[in-house]
Amino acid sequence: MPGATVRTVHSAVVADIVRHIVPLDGLEQQHIDTTLAWLASTHDIFRRIKPATPPRHLVSYVVLVDPHARAVLLGEHRRSGLWLPTGGHVDPGEHPLETARREAAEEIGIQARFDVIGPDPLFLTVTTTVGSDPHEDVSLWYVIRGDRTHDHALDPGEFDGERWWDIAGAVLPHTDPHLGRFLTKLDGALGRRTG
Repeated sequence: MPGATVRTVHSAVVADIVRHIVPLDGLEQQHIDTTLAWLASTHDIFRRIKPATPPRHLVSYVVLVDPHARAVLLGEHRRSGLWLPTGGHVDPGEHPLETARREAAEEIGIQARFDVIGPDPLFLTVTTTVGSDPHEDVSLWYVIRGDRTHDHALDPGEFDGERWWDIAGAVLPHTDPHLGRFLTKLDGALGRRTG
């Protein structure tokens, strides 16, 4: 739009998002503290060169949740070999919420609805990735509404397939090391809300 001001997101904006996350446990508090210290020490928070420059950078997970069926959709990620939520790296200057919207459109083919728990991330993790170029992902976990009765074919360029998993009591596949903790936090958040 001519004359529109484009707001570039920087580390202080992300720090404000992180400060509003209520930690599930001591490990999430540790990840929040680590992230806030990192954000205070640098403005180089976005991946600039694939796969790992800088060696720590922002990611937005966007977890498709059916709150009535109490289930989440995971995809079998081609590169990592893990069953993961959709999501991706935050582009330079992009707001992590916008990343979640973009990734939902690109990887699931839907317009994201943040009405399950709201537009703020539910969870934060700092994780060293697997593979030939390990690096640290600082991941903000957003929740969007899905429906287990609808088919969702995930982007075949990113995923080999998809499957719904129960939030409580599921035997989890080879996945993000923090997914089980995320599901615990999500289960509690869903218990405090109506679907």
